[in-house]
Amino acid sequence: MTTAITGTDVRLRNTVVRQLDWDPEVDASAIGVAASQGVVTLTGFVGTYAGKLAAERVAKRIRGVRAVANDIVVRLIVDRTDPELAHDAAQCLKLRPALGDTVQAIVHNGRVTLTGTVEWLYQKGAAEDAVKHIRGVVEVFNHLAIRPRMERRDVQKRIVRALHCNADLDARHINVGIEADVVTLTGTLSSWTQRETAERAAGSAPGIARVDNRIVVVPPDSLECEPPDEIC
Repeated sequence: MTTAITGTDVRLRNTVVRQLDWDPEVDASAIGVAASQGVVTLTGFVGTYAGKLAAERVAKRIRGVRAVANDIVVRLIVDRTDPELAHDAAQCLKLRPALGDTVQAIVHNGRVTLTGTVEWLYQKGAAEDAVKHIRGVVEVFNHLAIRPRMERRDVQKRIVRALHCNADLDARHINVGIEADVVTLTGTLSSWTQRETAERAAGSAPGIARVDNRIVVVPPDSLECEPPDEIC
């Protein structure tokens, strides 16, 4: 069944294209964009894995975007060998003292797999950040496990407080649930950026191994209006 393309879809697609062209981290010359009912699909090619992630971040920041399907393919200009990438990954991880020596990187066909354990959820993200910018990396698989040592006390209250104190977040419609070491976020927010902000805030709590983010992005109706070209 074919879904009809609406005027809102066209405006959203055009806005994403303009922002990709504007962002200095993205080479948008070979990126295609489609939009349907708030879902943006990115296709085409880029030269780095970091560029692929940057394009996704740009799309998520656009008002009216409910979800992003990132089908961009990393096409390397110059191939690098797996031993070279493994050496660089080890050096990058070593330069992050907060990670300790419990993180290992395995490289196969340009794809980096992170294994081992860390104590905090933010460390899992930091390890991925350390290797995703390496030249020649095609993809990163983050299989790090969380093994918290800190005792959890009133974690739910601390997470709720952190959400409501965050200046970049309207937390009035967010619900927080905790079971064992997993936080579940439900409710609604007006942008994907706020959704990710809530996830990061919840994941910063002690003893949390995973955030199950079920927040739904519901842009206000007023955001369906196309901004003037000179503004966006």
